[in-house]
Amino acid sequence: MAFELPPLPYSSDALSPHLTAETLSFHHGKHHNAYVTNLNNLAKGTEFETKSLEEVIKLTAGKSDKAGLFNNAAQIWNHTFYWHSMKPQGGGKPTGAIAQKIDADFGSYEKFVEAFSQAGATQFGSGWAWLVLDGGKLKVTKTPNAETPLSTSATPLLTMDVWEHAYYIDFRNRRPDYIKVFLEHLVNWDFANKNLAGK
Repeated sequence: MAFELPPLPYSSDALSPHLTAETLSFHHGKHHNAYVTNLNNLAKGTEFETKSLEEVIKLTAGKSDKAGLFNNAAQIWNHTFYWHSMKPQGGGKPTGAIAQKIDADFGSYEKFVEAFSQAGATQFGSGWAWLVLDGGKLKVTKTPNAETPLSTSATPLLTMDVWEHAYYIDFRNRRPDYIKVFLEHLVNWDFANKNLAGK
């Protein structure tokens, strides 16, 4: 069964004016879709052709001879997770279990914002900032390129894409402004609560 491009969980203009329809159409329709095409080409005729995306990631992580498979599979998964990490009229302080856990593990929401913003801003080159549950505690991590917590023991709760194509059309080289807008207007705490509850 071929890997498919998952649809956006909202319309391409639903995150405007913070992320425009142009950004989402390029990011989802071109970049995300290219990873799907590449993975299908690489997996064709191999044992990976019938595996799930998560299985491909876990079976190829850290194997240099399978780097192409890993990179494309992980990027499909990371991007799909990223789309769900945002929602129209999102952002601001969380509510529910994730809010209590953030206060307990970071000391305050403001301290979480500081840690998450720093992770996104200091990820050199392309990569991701993550909120994960690891060993029962919330942590902020960052990963380069296609790396993902899915290949570790940590459970991802939220992610922010800091590859340039995620924000360049709308923010040019102002990554810190994009990070601020992500947290204030886009982040989907309902998704984080759902992921936290699943653990």
